[in-house]
Amino acid sequence: MKLQRRRFLNLAAGAAAFPATSRMARAQAYPTRPVRIVAGFAAGGIVDILARIIGQALSERLGQPFIVENRLGAGSNIATEAVVRASPDGHTLLLISVGNAISPALYDNLSFNFIRDIAPVAAIMRVPNVMEVTPSLPVRTVPEFIAYAKANPGSISYGSAGVGTSVHVCAELFKQMTGVDMVHVPYRGMPGVLTDLLSGRIQVAFDNVSNSLEHIRAGRLRPLAVTTATRWPGLPDVQTVDESVPGFEASAFFGVGAPKDTPAEIVALLNKEINAMLASPVARARLTDLGGTMLSGSSADFGKFIADETEKWGKVIRTANIKAE
Repeated sequence: MKLQRRRFLNLAAGAAAFPATSRMARAQAYPTRPVRIVAGFAAGGIVDILARIIGQALSERLGQPFIVENRLGAGSNIATEAVVRASPDGHTLLLISVGNAISPALYDNLSFNFIRDIAPVAAIMRVPNVMEVTPSLPVRTVPEFIAYAKANPGSISYGSAGVGTSVHVCAELFKQMTGVDMVHVPYRGMPGVLTDLLSGRIQVAFDNVSNSLEHIRAGRLRPLAVTTATRWPGLPDVQTVDESVPGFEASAFFGVGAPKDTPAEIVALLNKEINAMLASPVARARLTDLGGTMLSGSSADFGKFIADETEKWGKVIRTANIKAE
């Protein structure tokens, strides 16, 4: 993993490899035709919505259509493979999600190496999960939950959107850091989790905050904490897990990547334009509506962020012995 991490950071920092005049000429010529943004999840979900927001902004700024292509399956690995195999000319991009940091440890036989084969372009945002319980559970804080779970080992079930999903590994990180015993109940997506959490068939979930916000505000679910290191502005009175479990942090994150060997000047141009878009009040409002907190910075910054996330989730997955189904 350390070797892969170095390769990834080298890809992110490779802008110095081209003469200045060549970089300027290629950046000025790009894009010369429509650009595909490949998204690994279905239309209407957060990955698809983000891809369309980014695509619209880049179309307006760069004068060519940026078209979203949804390639579903295997936790975004099918989409990633399509981008890995594409020509490295900036005309095929990947909407990166936290699943890309989870997959290297989860899948044994991927046909690509994400760290090696995808160049980071720009971060977009991160979204907290919320640790939420069915109201019948007699706890109102994370310490009370931990105490209850330890006093009733094996009696608490947590739901996830499936084995190896971000909400699954988030719960496993909580188990590993607190020593509580919870039973995993995997579903095919979060709607089933929320249905059974609302009815009390399961007791807890670590859901994406945007999915559960309506139920939380209506009092149908009880939030104990958000999973980011800082409190989320949409639920300012809800503590973080970190306030009770120091060092805990888990969130969904999103960004843009490209095939390795994409010219560094094109990566730099895209990074510049995406960061400019993120500074726009209109774009910030749209992403905030999705529960997001903006991430910005250089492609190298994003590369380091992904390398850190890949290492963190790899440890969780190996410790819990999680295998893709």
